Amino acid sequence: MIQGPQPLPVSLRISVTDRCQVRCFYCMPPEGVPACDHADVLRFEQIVRFVRAVKDHLGLSKAHLTGGEPLVRAGIVDLVSMLAAEGVDDLALTTNGLRLGEMAGDLRAAGLNRVNVSLDSLAEHTFASLTGGGSLQDVLTGIETALAEGLTPVKLNVVVLKGVNDHEVVGLAEWGLQRGCWVRFLELMPIGFAQRQHKDLFVPASEIRKRLEQIFTLEPLAETCGASSRNFMATARDSAGRSGIIGFITPETEPFCRGCRRLRLTSTGRLIACLAQDHGAEIRELLGDAGPAAEQELKETVTHLLGLKGPRTSFPEDRVMSTVGG
Repeated sequence: MIQGPQPLPVSLRISVTDRCQVRCFYCMPPEGVPACDHADVLRFEQIVRFVRAVKDHLGLSKAHLTGGEPLVRAGIVDLVSMLAAEGVDDLALTTNGLRLGEMAGDLRAAGLNRVNVSLDSLAEHTFASLTGGGSLQDVLTGIETALAEGLTPVKLNVVVLKGVNDHEVVGLAEWGLQRGCWVRFLELMPIGFAQRQHKDLFVPASEIRKRLEQIFTLEPLAETCGASSRNFMATARDSAGRSGIIGFITPETEPFCRGCRRLRLTSTGRLIACLAQDHGAEIRELLGDAGPAAEQELKETVTHLLGLKGPRTSFPEDRVMSTVGG
């Protein structure tokens, strides 16, 4: 009997908290957002149960811990250890980097494979303005420590903003490649607070690429179906010959919906299949029940949401990135 192609495994983004020390405007407003009650946040055992169910029934390509800022969640190293014990092959974490310097060694020892770090500017004043007072030096120290501890590849995420940091894209690429980081440039998404200024600040990836091609030769790398980043091997056209991977994440100009198997679990137990779709499912109660009936219902819920995936529409106006695993 000839079988059709098997579906790709699922990629999970798991928000462990809605809290964060900084206020990047495209993630949340300056005054922040109402914090959810600690009692409403998923316990580590519930998160592990969800990961185990997806891995056992549908296959799992990646589990990616996010926030808010995941490194402010008490016991986060313990959660990493618990997930590593489940045999998650690609266990990653996205961070603002402020606590990475002090925690990178423990995270690596617990089984974390790699980190993504937000780095929108190398200018102290611009960085402080964008983050609402974050320390650039703490982030740079965190990146260097992560590299030294082997949390690689360290991927630097740069949200490019017109008139704010778009003049820095070459400098950021050079800085990251010199250290062996992957540097990924993100188009601003019109989500939540960022909707108000999206038209004025948006820079398409095509423009970013033109600036980089003045310095680097960009050779496209093979695409992975459903991956959010389109990656290139970048080689500087100078005597130093610096090279490394540069990526472009293009939710606006080139959406990456085809083959997407990404799911997001919020810190309070809502499962979301797509940032640009309103439907989702509350699975908190299912994650509190270890019985076979709950596990079967969880599997059916995940399968149903994956089946609803399709070309993106517009982003819900009330969605805030810090609450859905930005």
